Amino acid sequence: MIFDVLKRTAAVSVGFAALAFFLIPSLRTEVSAQTKREALKVLSFLAKIQTGSPERDYVSVRERDFTESELNSYIAYRIETERSDIMKVLRLKLFEKNRIQGEIFIDLTGQKIPAFLKPKMTLHFEGVLTARDGRARLDFQKLFLDSQQVPPLLLDGIIYVASKLGKSDAGSINDWYELPSGIRELRTEPGLVRVYY
Repeated sequence: MIFDVLKRTAAVSVGFAALAFFLIPSLRTEVSAQTKREALKVLSFLAKIQTGSPERDYVSVRERDFTESELNSYIAYRIETERSDIMKVLRLKLFEKNRIQGEIFIDLTGQKIPAFLKPKMTLHFEGVLTARDGRARLDFQKLFLDSQQVPPLLLDGIIYVASKLGKSDAGSINDWYELPSGIRELRTEPGLVRVYY
């Protein structure tokens, strides 16, 4: 969910990879047992709602909360199990009114990249997640490359480079992305994400 939105936006940012719902070769480590347990809560929930019956569209909206820790565990698990070539780390901090802060570590080592890009970058971002009708996007408000503030449109350039590396389709930070089947909306509060399905 947030992870997929962020992952695409990270492809759309080569590492932003987002917000997904949920939001490491030489850096890659095995996920801990605790991280895996928390990630499996989210994975189990997603599997359950994706196999729901079509009539559920006419039933009242339900909701489920996941903690920031569970969301970050889910993201770490996805990065590890999908063996992400570019996005190595994505951590999110959740606030009220769908405000999100995050950190993404991108490793382009060994890739043919333009001279203006460093092979290893840490992006820090702040934005507002907009989700409705089964779609979501992140409206970036602040973006820092390492410790220097840069315009959010820089992500579109990184996305373009990622698409040329064959890692994703070209896109834009302004694109909307489909949430996992069955999820209608996401809302954040301090330390948690509320999923409406």
